[in-house]
Amino acid sequence: MSAGWPAPAKINLFLHVTGRRPDGYHLLQTLFQFVDYGDTLHFTVREDGDIRRLSALAGVAPEQDLVVRAARKLKDLTGCRLGADITVDKRLPMGGGLGGGSSDAATVLVALNQLWGTAVPVDELAHLGLALGADVPVFVRGEAAWAEGVGEILTPCPAEEGPVLVITPDCNVETRVVFSDLELTRDTPPITMPAFSWTSTGNDCEPVTRRLYPDVGRALDWLSQRAPARMSGTGASVYALFDSDAAADAVARQVPPAWRHFRARRVNRSPLADRLAAAVT
Repeated sequence: MSAGWPAPAKINLFLHVTGRRPDGYHLLQTLFQFVDYGDTLHFTVREDGDIRRLSALAGVAPEQDLVVRAARKLKDLTGCRLGADITVDKRLPMGGGLGGGSSDAATVLVALNQLWGTAVPVDELAHLGLALGADVPVFVRGEAAWAEGVGEILTPCPAEEGPVLVITPDCNVETRVVFSDLELTRDTPPITMPAFSWTSTGNDCEPVTRRLYPDVGRALDWLSQRAPARMSGTGASVYALFDSDAAADAVARQVPPAWRHFRARRVNRSPLADRLAAAVT
């Protein structure tokens, strides 16, 4: 088994819904930044070509797991005859808006591309990931990015790094439910990258998520009283930005025990990119 490969969380520094395509997909603007905390995946290359998920994921059959699907897509694309046993040490909550499933899928693509020696260029690997989820390409590329379209049009856009506290109440927010809600704002005017600021932007999914999942609203209200806070993606996780580790730690110590939380750093280069660089050298 190889050393672990990270599948980091992401946060959305803002999320605007600017329209809707004829096929029903929503047009977005957002700014993705990584967090140096997440899942860890382990791989053992198999000579017989089988793809096996060794760790169970509650409620998800292996055939539907993004981890297994990502590995098989890479095999189909390249014709590689190797396989892999894959174990996922899961720390990111499902339905948390932190990109856990998409990050896991991206890590499979990046790691197996290296371990199998298939040498798929990053642009093609990101395009392959798009078929698995709109967030997968940003994890494959490993750079903080301004995203448009359905989230697949990415422009590198570093943001200020620093401490972050992430809180997840005990609920699983379904993205599909939020985006299908009739009250969702779908006409926020687009902005340009230079025009971005924390105070002039927000998360258009927040009002709907608050109404459908009151626990998210309670967590966001609690955190907002202590630091600038926002919901990530469609929830359920909320996060706050801090200027110092000490300030973040002080609030982390106050988090009610009913809520999961972690303290980390927001970073512009994904830990997965660092792991890949270490494997190549």
